[in-house]
Amino acid sequence: MSQTNILLEAGTNELEIVEFYIDEPEVSKDHEYQGYYGVNVAKVLEIIRLPKITELPQVNHPSVLGAFNLRSHVIPLVDLSMWLGKERIEHEPPKVIVTEFNQVTSAFLVSGVNRIHRISWEEVEPPNNYVAQFSSNSITGVVKIKDRIVFLLDLEKIVAELNPDLGLRLDESIDFSQGERYRALVADDSALIRDMLRDLLEKANFDVEITSNGQECWDRLQEIRSKAEEEKKKVTEYVQVVVADIEMPAMDGHHLTKKIKADSILRDLPVMLFSSLITDKLRHKGVAVGADDQISKPEISKLALRAKDLIKEKLALV
Repeated sequence: MSQTNILLEAGTNELEIVEFYIDEPEVSKDHEYQGYYGVNVAKVLEIIRLPKITELPQVNHPSVLGAFNLRSHVIPLVDLSMWLGKERIEHEPPKVIVTEFNQVTSAFLVSGVNRIHRISWEEVEPPNNYVAQFSSNSITGVVKIKDRIVFLLDLEKIVAELNPDLGLRLDESIDFSQGERYRALVADDSALIRDMLRDLLEKANFDVEITSNGQECWDRLQEIRSKAEEEKKKVTEYVQVVVADIEMPAMDGHHLTKKIKADSILRDLPVMLFSSLITDKLRHKGVAVGADDQISKPEISKLALRAKDLIKEKLALV
C-alpha cells in the first residue's frame, strides 16, 4: 500500500485515514450492521488477504489468533472484532491490516477495507464518554464521512495492553531527582497515555499539566501568554516545555508546533513531539514545523532527559 500520507505538507492539520469495516450480525430482521473504523495511513504498511496462521503457545487475550510469516517477519494477528467485544460474520474473505508504530509490527483482522480519506483534524471529534466506554476506551476520534460515522481506533492502546512490555516506563537506573524541577504542558488524546505521562514525568522531576488535544494546549498557551504579558514576566516562568503527541483531534501536534514557533512570544518555548509516528520516513515533518526534538513512544526516559537538556539550553539563551 502506498503511503500517500508522506506527501502531505507538514503543519497543515491534515491526515489520511484508511477506512475499514467489521460486518456484524443483523440488528433487525432485514438489516445487518456494518461498523466503520479508521487508522492513520502513516501506520499502515500494507493490506493483505488472510495468510496461514500459526497458533502461539501462550497468549494473554483470546483476540490474538496467532502469528504469520511475512517476508521473514513473524507478525502477531489480532482479531479486531473480538478485541472490541463484537461478533464478526463473514460475507467475503476477511482482510488483514499490517501496521507499524512504536517500532513494533502488528496485524489486525477486519471484514474489509473501503478507501483512503484525506481530512482535517478539525473534522475529528473526541469520543464522548458513552462511545469511549462502549469501545473499551479504544476510540480516539469520531469522523462523519458522507452518510456514516467512522471511529478512529487507538491501536497503540490495544498493542500496549496485549503486550505490557511495550508500554511507557522509566529507566530505573537513572536518578531523575537531581537538579531543578520544571513544569511541562502535555497534549495527548489518549487517556491512558496522558495518565502514564503525568505519572512518569512527575517521577522524573516535572510538574505536569495535561491537555487532551492540540487545540486545548494552544488555548492554554494563550492564557499563559496573556498572564505573562500582564505580569511582565517571561512565558518560561510559567511553563518550560511543551510535550505533544502528533495524532490528536481538532489540532495535531505538527500544527500546534507550527503555531507555537510562529508566535513572537511563545517561539522560545521548547516543543517536543512524542509520538508513535516518529520514524525515519516521517521525522522530516517535525523538523519542517520547528520541533526542538522528536522522541518515539515509548521512550519516556529519553524524553525526560532531552526535555531537561532543552530547557537548560533555552533558559541559558533567554
